[in-house]
Amino acid sequence: MTSTPALHFIDGGLVGSEREGESLSPATGEVLGTFADADGAEGQHAIDAALKAFHATPWSTDRHLRHKVLNQMADAFEARMEEFVQLLARENGKILNEARFELALTIPKLRYYAALALTEDGRAAEVTPGLHLRSIPEAAGVAGVIVPWNSPVVLSVRSFAPALAAGCTVVMKLPAQTALVNGLIHEVLASVPELPAGVINSVTESGSDVAMLLVSSPDVDVISYTGSTKVGRQIMAAAASRLKRVSLELGGKTPMIVFADADLDAVVPTLTAAVTTFAGQFCMTGSRILVEAPVADELRRRMRGSLAAVKVGPGDDPESQIGPMIDAANARRVDEAVEAATSYSTVLVRGGRPHGQDSAFYAPSLLEVDRVDVPIVQEEVFGPVATFEIFETEEEAIAKANATEYGLAASIWTRDIDRPLRVGRRLKAGTVWTNTWAVVADQFEEGGFKQSGLGRLNGTGGLAEFQEVKTYAQSIG
Repeated sequence: MTSTPALHFIDGGLVGSEREGESLSPATGEVLGTFADADGAEGQHAIDAALKAFHATPWSTDRHLRHKVLNQMADAFEARMEEFVQLLARENGKILNEARFELALTIPKLRYYAALALTEDGRAAEVTPGLHLRSIPEAAGVAGVIVPWNSPVVLSVRSFAPALAAGCTVVMKLPAQTALVNGLIHEVLASVPELPAGVINSVTESGSDVAMLLVSSPDVDVISYTGSTKVGRQIMAAAASRLKRVSLELGGKTPMIVFADADLDAVVPTLTAAVTTFAGQFCMTGSRILVEAPVADELRRRMRGSLAAVKVGPGDDPESQIGPMIDAANARRVDEAVEAATSYSTVLVRGGRPHGQDSAFYAPSLLEVDRVDVPIVQEEVFGPVATFEIFETEEEAIAKANATEYGLAASIWTRDIDRPLRVGRRLKAGTVWTNTWAVVADQFEEGGFKQSGLGRLNGTGGLAEFQEVKTYAQSIG
């Protein structure tokens, strides 16, 4: 257990709260440490600091300062990478390789947006003789960032790095489930030598007062939220009263479409990882396995064996292949969803709770269904659970893949060189992979169609989420 509480980072310093909470290990239930737990007053303090920094420091206008500071942040995260890995495994439950994967995504993202901070962007033209127009992007103002607990390091950086690169100042609300990881993020931010006070502020909160304040405050110009579709709708509705800009990356039900000509030796381990990575607590979890009829029997047999063999254990145990869920309540929620689905599905693998009802561990489950209008297909489970669905034709595969309200990502498995583009252009999904899964790159945008979100993060599109465009017109006499 840590001896001092994890603190907030507000106006350039590490600060505490009157209220404190305890962080528990999802593997053992033991207390890992305590944390400062923010309320609305601390949220307002952070907003005030960000607003002051936007107007009183050169941050919004000095791209070279932004470039330098973002690179310094990358150096600071890199210097403490192994601390993050171990703490994520203990507090978040990720196995060690997954924790390292999260940090491996985080540091290059900071350097990418450090580089984008230096890019010039805009358009200019003499539209008629003597009349010159130019459009130039500028920082939108104060950005509010609301981060989920499943990957708190990379998902915080995925929003705040483009916001900072664009010239915004930031107020960030981090979740109590990863309070000690958050505290380490705050220590890293406090160590960045040339970061002006108030440019980025971040608090840990067990409730929702700070999040609600970010959405309602007239001093916060943009909201970037990653989380559930249900909460995303609430944020969008609340932001509408101020016509506040929102960027939302929400839930998903990723279809993994396996055609008969696919290489099953490559398919099976990837589909297994797609169900079990982050204990299925991932917006891009491969939660729907759609398989063409001629290879259904073979893939069913292989997936049953592969998922049943996955070793469940603590995140910091090098032998574990899947760690605990974030807490016992979520494991119970997933188990109840699977149990309800057994009334209309065929159970291929019934993973369940190997250590009992008070445990956060959950072994993966696989359920075969022949209908798309059932809850286990339509609703995001957010756990290590997948459906097994058979199709006869390419047309049926597309129809089934598009049959939910979600459209975050999809994966196509085939040796046919033409099929991925032919099928992919008809899938309602923001990302479509071919013969792979969960590949993201800093240079290319990600986000959802339909109820999986609004706007894009990563790439230059991620920068644009935090910018306004101003047009200047000048007549030359």
